[in-house]
Amino acid sequence: MFRCGIAYPRCKWIIPLLLLFAIIFDLIAICAQSGWVEDEDAKSHYASMWKQCRGLKDNWQCQSLMDNSWAQAVAALMIIGLIILIIAFILAIVAMCNVNVGLMAGVAAFLIVVAIIQIIALIIYPVKFNELIFEGNYYYTWAYGFGWGATIISIGCAILFCCLPRYEDELRGDAKPKYLYSSE
Repeated sequence: MFRCGIAYPRCKWIIPLLLLFAIIFDLIAICAQSGWVEDEDAKSHYASMWKQCRGLKDNWQCQSLMDNSWAQAVAALMIIGLIILIIAFILAIVAMCNVNVGLMAGVAAFLIVVAIIQIIALIIYPVKFNELIFEGNYYYTWAYGFGWGATIISIGCAILFCCLPRYEDELRGDAKPKYLYSSE
């Protein structure tokens, strides 16, 4: 892939490993009980993808965000994106084992769909949450960041899977090594 002495057969597993990290990041973002939004002081209001809680110290009152259609849409899009990402991960492993160029293009297409779906969900959430809450300053925190991290990794892997068919011989191990320096 990069012409600087990288052994393709050993390094071809980096992309499925990145997809595994994207799956883990998505799971963290979806399963987090807090960490999507916090108020400025992080003391009186926080929210996840599923619920929001208000209160002080040990007196918290939580209510579900799933009563709102936008929150249901965000949850559905994130879960659908995760399912497609898992399918893409499995197909990526199969494509790398067999060095199947057609399957690599299919994985790239799946990852582009994942990125589009999750970008939509990650944009809907702050827009609608800000309409729901009118007072104070809020910060989008770690779990929301994991959602964006998974999306960015998916975009990067989609680009790499689009480029991989050009290096089919290297991935199979059939190409001669190319060196940056020659003694001639």
